[in-house]
Amino acid sequence: MSVLEQKKQIVSDIADKLRDNKATIVVDYRGLNVAEVTELRKQLREAGVEFKVYKNSLTRRAADAAELSELNEKLVGPNAVAFSAEDVIAPAKVLNEFAKKHDALEIKAGVIEGRVASVEEIKALAELPSREGLLSMLANVLQAPMRGFALVTKAVAEQKEEKGA
Repeated sequence: MSVLEQKKQIVSDIADKLRDNKATIVVDYRGLNVAEVTELRKQLREAGVEFKVYKNSLTRRAADAAELSELNEKLVGPNAVAFSAEDVIAPAKVLNEFAKKHDALEIKAGVIEGRVASVEEIKALAELPSREGLLSMLANVLQAPMRGFALVTKAVAEQKEEKGA
């Protein structure tokens, strides 16, 4: 396979990932040492997130092919891209927490469910509870009326027992 064909394949793969993944986040990793990058990759892998470094020229072509050319203005300098196929919040959460501890990591932009997102939107997303946390909150909200009803019926039953005794 020629070099040009390999590059076309890489551009096609990146474009597919930009289109198909629920969340994609572009970061500047300049200033991180090898141990820090290894730790970041480990945390992302545990969260089910793919972390890759691509040439900006290839990523720009892929962004154009995926109709996300607004992303191109952020593709300057050394960049890495985190892709998450299943969880929208996971990459934002991991990268935001890592950036708080390591000033060298800078979140630049992202694509959330097919739409280019700003740094502020990504950080707001990172502050949300995880999917499991949100489901737990929903379950508590749904259980509250039934729990209240059970307490009221128990109190009424106890009152009737006291009157009858």
